[in-house]
Amino acid sequence: MSDTITRLNAALEGFASPEHRVGFAASIGFVLSLILVAGAEGQEAPREDGQWTMPAKDYAATRYSGLGEITPANAARLRPVWTFSTGVLGGHEGQPLVVNNTMYVVTPYPNVLYAFDLTEEGYPLHWKYRPDVNPFALGIACCDAVNRGPAYADGKVVYNLLDGHTVAVDAITGREVWKTKIAELSIGETVTMAPLIIGDRVIVGPSGGEFGIQGWVKALDLETGRILWTGYNAGPDSQVLANPDTFRPFYDEGTELGLTTWAGDTWKLAGVPVWGWISYDPDLDLLYYGTGNAAPYNPEQRLGDNKWAASVMARRPADGALVWAYQFTPHENWDYDANAEMILADLTIEGARRRVLVHFDKNGFAYTIDRATGEVLVAEPFVEVNWARGIDPATGVPQVDSTKLTGASKGNVENICPSLEGGTSPASPASYSPRTGLFYVSTNNFCMSWEASEAAYIVGTPYIGASIPYTPGADGHLGAFIAWDAVRGRKVWEIREKYPVWSGSVVTAGDVVFYGTLDGWFRAADARSGELLYRFKVGSGVVGAPISYTGPDGKQYVAVYAGIGGDWFLVAGDVRSDDPADVRPPADFMPDLARHTSQGGILWIFALD
Repeated sequence: MSDTITRLNAALEGFASPEHRVGFAASIGFVLSLILVAGAEGQEAPREDGQWTMPAKDYAATRYSGLGEITPANAARLRPVWTFSTGVLGGHEGQPLVVNNTMYVVTPYPNVLYAFDLTEEGYPLHWKYRPDVNPFALGIACCDAVNRGPAYADGKVVYNLLDGHTVAVDAITGREVWKTKIAELSIGETVTMAPLIIGDRVIVGPSGGEFGIQGWVKALDLETGRILWTGYNAGPDSQVLANPDTFRPFYDEGTELGLTTWAGDTWKLAGVPVWGWISYDPDLDLLYYGTGNAAPYNPEQRLGDNKWAASVMARRPADGALVWAYQFTPHENWDYDANAEMILADLTIEGARRRVLVHFDKNGFAYTIDRATGEVLVAEPFVEVNWARGIDPATGVPQVDSTKLTGASKGNVENICPSLEGGTSPASPASYSPRTGLFYVSTNNFCMSWEASEAAYIVGTPYIGASIPYTPGADGHLGAFIAWDAVRGRKVWEIREKYPVWSGSVVTAGDVVFYGTLDGWFRAADARSGELLYRFKVGSGVVGAPISYTGPDGKQYVAVYAGIGGDWFLVAGDVRSDDPADVRPPADFMPDLARHTSQGGILWIFALD
């Protein structure tokens, strides 16, 4: 390495003019940074084509862009270069796609798909696709009528509709290629997640954990939309697709674990939805996803560990066969969904190179897991946690504080941290830089009380049974954006925010990380130090995930949605002005968010001036 640096310095001195030296230095600086990182991390960054074709950028769900034009040295020169109103007020979660100089945008209900031509001035529409979506879905969707975005493959843009359909649209013409019913609206199933396309399989799952569904994941044929297989997340092995000859969980033994860990037939109303993100390891041929809460919220009505609620599942995409599973929160008491992303990376743990999966759970613990076997390698809290003292390294089981257990017989259980909104929300996907070796996470800092009650099941209605007020966490802030070392299980830096941080993030080869805030700021920070580099007020709270791409002019761009929604539309107070009847009081723990934001639906694009 030292010889390489000496030769590069000699070449630099050979340039006559300072201007040429600066240009050459910028070029070799980028190369050197890649060499140094390869030496330190031993992991090559994925090839960068300047596009964004799947929800989390790549199969590993890193949300890492290999573009490096924007750096800490010039990020202050960022400027908005284009905006577009989607015409929809609602939570704009997810992210756009950029494929072949076309940007694809999916709105919240009614799930309109826009295709913008990035080669022409003003980015005019190629086309707009308006699906037929059952408005009855609005009354079923749990937590706002959001959509977490599309995926692209084989000339098709594929995404889910709130009313339980998946559609494929021709990326050139905007013509509907196929439409498949995947969920049953009448029993409380809606669909908000972003699909992942693996070869000729489109992987999808439902929302509806609060309605007592029996959660599942399905694979559709990319060419025809035909359902190829369905794997349930609770129930008998035949439904879970857990073959005793091939299913090998690291910590559990026996068969019918998705059945025997539920009292009686409560597994039939298990909840356990799949509304988050999916990743895939092509070498191991395993897809990974997290499962949601168990139903109802009164855990005394479903005794047992309740597998596989609040778990990570590893399946074969060809036939759905379950290879291993690990439960983050057994007998899930606190609505600690595990739907957050599973980021795949190769890290050195205790001197050995390991293929790992890194997951930031609602329960407040960050997990580094061997993605071939399900063994927990590191598990440490990344926010304030008091429901458990830690994770037992021998068993992978949380060491639960029994005074924080909930149930109708326990009355009002106070001061449980984190709240059911989670240490991070699965709606706020983290990012990972192979250059820094760090993970970038949006976090929340508040706690809750939990008073459970007996819940009655009525088909297609909420099956909950709990009253759950929130209280602010310690230190006077409700959220933070942090950098996390998944090898050592420790926080490296944090940027504290007044409100919960609900956006996703993108980190780039320029060592800049981007995220947004509920009060409507879009921010850029130094990925190594956490120094804030740039901010811009985008008009509505950010609950979407930014992306970065190369435009037709060769420049680096960053795009993000502004449009507060999700749970925060429900608790922020007066943020909706188009409905004079909807003037609700704000939540006690966050009384003034509506002073800083209102609902919106805006796509912003930024670049250097």
